[in-house]
Amino acid sequence: MNIQAIKGVKDILPGEVEVWQYIENKARSVFETYGFSEIRAPIFEYTELFSRSIGETTDIVEKEMYTFEDTTGKKITLRPEGTAPVVRAYIEHQLYNKAHITKLYYFGPMFRHERPQAGRYRQGYQIGAEVFGIDSPILDAEILSILNNLMEAIDVKGLDLQINSLGCKECRPKYKEALKQFLKDKLPLLCENCQRRMDRNPLRVLDCKGKTCKDAVKDAPIILDYLCDGCKKHFDKVKETLKILNVSYTLNPRLVRGLDYYTKTTFELVSTNLGAQNAVAAGGRYDGLVEELGGPKTPGIGFAIGIERLASLMEKDNFKTNKPDVFIATLGDKAKDISVSLIDSLREKGIKAETDYEDASLKSQMRKADKLGARYVLIIGEDEIKRGSALLRDMEKKTQDSLSIDALVHALSAKLAVS
Repeated sequence: MNIQAIKGVKDILPGEVEVWQYIENKARSVFETYGFSEIRAPIFEYTELFSRSIGETTDIVEKEMYTFEDTTGKKITLRPEGTAPVVRAYIEHQLYNKAHITKLYYFGPMFRHERPQAGRYRQGYQIGAEVFGIDSPILDAEILSILNNLMEAIDVKGLDLQINSLGCKECRPKYKEALKQFLKDKLPLLCENCQRRMDRNPLRVLDCKGKTCKDAVKDAPIILDYLCDGCKKHFDKVKETLKILNVSYTLNPRLVRGLDYYTKTTFELVSTNLGAQNAVAAGGRYDGLVEELGGPKTPGIGFAIGIERLASLMEKDNFKTNKPDVFIATLGDKAKDISVSLIDSLREKGIKAETDYEDASLKSQMRKADKLGARYVLIIGEDEIKRGSALLRDMEKKTQDSLSIDALVHALSAKLAVS
């Protein structure tokens, strides 16, 4: 029996990986323009990190985490999201003592044991960004501007930025109580999970994707009506600054995030070209998380982008696999010996060169060069060696030139620079 990949994970093959590299390179460029530095955190942490930060009543903690015991009996979890590990690193290495503001970005896999579907995998990859140290609505708007600019740099269309405020520990309890009272009459309509969580965290019901639950809460009170003066002022300034930055958005008062640590500004970037799982990126402010995990009182805000969903929105035909600049076709042992030295010299100059290592016919070698997508084919045979030259065939223009073997590297470098 052939061994296949585990359900819910996928191989990123040539032809697709170039799209990912493009996204990652654009992300690096945008982040570093805004003063971010890259961080690489481990892919597994102590389970307590996620249960404390994400929330014990979330789907992630209750059902989706890959958790196991190590040889000492301690519970270890493959990271289901990126913010908590970055916060842990921020605290552990006392990055708060190095600057008044810390800006970090990361790439990597996240692991959730959920039902695989379009754009959602059990090993999914994310790009994330986190900022610590500043509790400013202007920074919130700038974070949204960064996300907007990144999408423009990647040239992805059909996205809608939805924003909301989740309030703070002062005003959110009042809203939760009002929501709980509303949901009591809707209890028979709610799914089993929402019924179980309603008393402890009724906001979970608003985040449920089930149709009956969505219908049940369509007339529920909205959190914007319960914001304290400080949270209202903060959110108004976010919206005002977004207008200054020319970042368009949709106000979605039903938007909540599925993680407990979010406060104040929260947002999702959704696509009109995806199905039910339409969130390409999401995030928000989490001013209490650093303190909750044992660090000093430190405000924070960040977001994560799902690379699979983002890549699915891009035109794959615009990205080419790593094709050779030149394929060297040889006829005879002496020509093959010349090609060994020549191909090494070409690669030293940064020219992508390939050859055929077998004693194949010229016709067979030309087919191989065409299949690889080589820009040029350099043909060296006994007659060419006698003349001290080689034939260079342009595979796009279907033209052919004779070049001196001694000057091949220089001549090819010049041709590739022009093309």
